[in-house]
Amino acid sequence: MTKAKRRRADGRNTALTVFGVGLLVIGLACLGWVGWQFYGTNLASQQAYDEGRVQLQERWQEPRPEPGQDAEEVRIPGDAIGLLRIPAFGPDYEVPILAGTDPETLTRGVGWYESAVEPGEVGNFSVAGHRVTHGEPFRQLLELDAGDVVEVETRDAVFRYELIGAPRDLTVTDTDTWVLAPDPIERSDEASEPIMTLTTCQDLFRSPDRSVAFARLVETTNK
Repeated sequence: MTKAKRRRADGRNTALTVFGVGLLVIGLACLGWVGWQFYGTNLASQQAYDEGRVQLQERWQEPRPEPGQDAEEVRIPGDAIGLLRIPAFGPDYEVPILAGTDPETLTRGVGWYESAVEPGEVGNFSVAGHRVTHGEPFRQLLELDAGDVVEVETRDAVFRYELIGAPRDLTVTDTDTWVLAPDPIERSDEASEPIMTLTTCQDLFRSPDRSVAFARLVETTNK
């Protein structure tokens, strides 16, 4: 082999080596991203859930401010306003409910829609949560059935809602805003009773479809 041919062969081998290493680096980066999404974000969110629960419960133990000075009377984006419990998910299931449904808020708990009423009020108390990644608070939501209970605890009371249908039986797109109406059961803008709406991704991977469940308030226990 002449020197010229040898140089060309060496150049091709070097290019192939660089290309192969590049593919390997890209593959490892993709695996790392997937690992972070499905494991890392869950660990980070679980820590945020724990911190949010503790901070909220400590705040509830503090004396209530004078009327008109209570921060809880003002909806502050990202602030925890209550705790969500679903007994069918086990005795340890307890997730903070936060004001807002932006991506950052949904990494720290279940989000409370800006248009929604407060827990226990006549109208639609609607929340959203991830089904996969970021703590996966609604990972098992599609396993619930009509009659299953959802509890919401606030500073003053525990509200007990009962599902009127299974979440797996109602799928909408992310543009079907009627599920957030004051009375989504009747698809009416006139509220007639206290309703709770729970929404999550229908698929395990990102999609525009949403699974939805409606629940009626059946019991209020003042603290």
